[in-house]
Amino acid sequence: MAQPETWLATLQDMDFLLLEAKLVLSAAGIIYIGAHAALRRPPSAAPPRDKKARRKTEEEDNLAQGLEMSDAILFPVMAGFVLVGLYYLIQWLNDPAIISTILRWYMSIVSVASLVTLYAHGVDLVAAFVFPKYWRGLDGRLRVADQRAMAVVRCDNVGNVSAGEPPLAGNPLPGILGWLAPTAKLQHVAWNMRGTFKREWLLRFFLQGVGDEKAHIKFATMAALPLAAATAILYFNTTSPFLSNILGYGMCYCSFLVLSPTDLLIGSLVLSGLFFYDILMVFYTPYMVTVATTLEVPIKLQFKTAQRQSILGLGDIVIPGMFIAWTLRADLWLHYKRLVKYEPTALQIVEKDAASGELVTRIKTKHCEIKPPYMEVKGNWGDWFWTRQFMYLCAPKEVPLSVAASNFNKTYFYASMVGYLLGMLATLAMLLVFKRGQPALLYLVPSVLGATYITAIFRGELKSLWKYTEDGSLDTMDVVVDLDSDGNLVKAIGKLENGVVDTTKKKDQGPNSKGTNSKAQEKGDEKPISEGKKVKNHHIFLFSLEAPPDDVEA
Repeated sequence: MAQPETWLATLQDMDFLLLEAKLVLSAAGIIYIGAHAALRRPPSAAPPRDKKARRKTEEEDNLAQGLEMSDAILFPVMAGFVLVGLYYLIQWLNDPAIISTILRWYMSIVSVASLVTLYAHGVDLVAAFVFPKYWRGLDGRLRVADQRAMAVVRCDNVGNVSAGEPPLAGNPLPGILGWLAPTAKLQHVAWNMRGTFKREWLLRFFLQGVGDEKAHIKFATMAALPLAAATAILYFNTTSPFLSNILGYGMCYCSFLVLSPTDLLIGSLVLSGLFFYDILMVFYTPYMVTVATTLEVPIKLQFKTAQRQSILGLGDIVIPGMFIAWTLRADLWLHYKRLVKYEPTALQIVEKDAASGELVTRIKTKHCEIKPPYMEVKGNWGDWFWTRQFMYLCAPKEVPLSVAASNFNKTYFYASMVGYLLGMLATLAMLLVFKRGQPALLYLVPSVLGATYITAIFRGELKSLWKYTEDGSLDTMDVVVDLDSDGNLVKAIGKLENGVVDTTKKKDQGPNSKGTNSKAQEKGDEKPISEGKKVKNHHIFLFSLEAPPDDVEA
């Protein structure tokens, strides 16, 4: 018969396991969501044909910051300086409450931008499920919402509307949600709400002599701003562990959107450098444990029960999560790379003669690289759910292009996610065995990197994965190439310009490469005002929010 002490120990162990499971699932969940939010057009895809989609991809490219080789050294060095500085500041002040208050005030302010992004994307996600573009009715047929006409129309499985197809009842809510708007008046309200959530507004700031900045924002962003400010204020005044975790989620989420390891080598070096940093700071110095357990600031995820507390530093989420997000973008790059076609074309090839050194033009049949246009893969979870068949559990073979775009093989992403979960399990196991804090990166880095490399070697794609980079060098268009007898790419010859390929020029580095043209050259030379012409009033300072016309498709 089990003794009461044994039962008590068992309950405590179960309580510990549930606490750690909550921590692991929270960390893995924010990585999974953040990695999908960080998806953007890969260099193996051509820019979208739609102007709005093209502008969106350009904004996402400008937001991302790729790490360089020097960051592999600077990351652990700078982290060490900050950690040691905080440790000795705590010792000098002899009152951690002072520095905790200062850091809470600072991080409450800087976290507002992160929370706005997290909340806005959350609102967009809910809106995508409530107001999808495509969904299936009870008859199994696909429907599409026409915001301009405020009508619902039947379409085929790929989203094409048949000519003369009459509109159905004008309810933009799918499935069982349609019961929320049974009358024509409520349906009109639902259409207006759908337009509000789907449209983009133009936010403009102009100051003469300073610049003219424009940004496209959605209603979700405007709604998220006061909510994010309220969260930061409540956290500062209450120091709630729940709100501290929310701020931590926001900072992790935005880190995935902004930071990129650029390529496999840099990502491996950054993770390896922080691997040794974490071991040194946890096992051989008092810095990490003291700072993590003393300061009550959102630099960690913490879950508490009556008797136990579990802590995971945000670095143990951001560092491997940043690499995991890169593997998902690498999967998308490989997906579009398989769709690239090579069309034979008779071209004029400009080459330098080896004997005379003169430029010679020859007519040769070469192959031109044709990249498929990029289709947005984000924001389609609502359409994906509502286009299922058999109670939305089975996917039909044919789906609209916007829904099919998000369905690509995520081999390396899933492999690295499994590696992360195994690394977290190893961390918890060592925590139970040694009864002391463990450097999570000691187990996470080998498991994440190992899972990625082993998968690439097993699939014979290590060379391709090693080649993938986000520095812009692969983002080329209209490149003429040589193919072998099996149709595989051998080498790039040059860029096609007006039917002529000049192999003597340097290779185009793509739209992300840095040019030498100034802003004045891009906009054109300013023309002086002619004499006698009436000059209109002009803005000196302008801050405006412009809404699109009501008839614009959302």
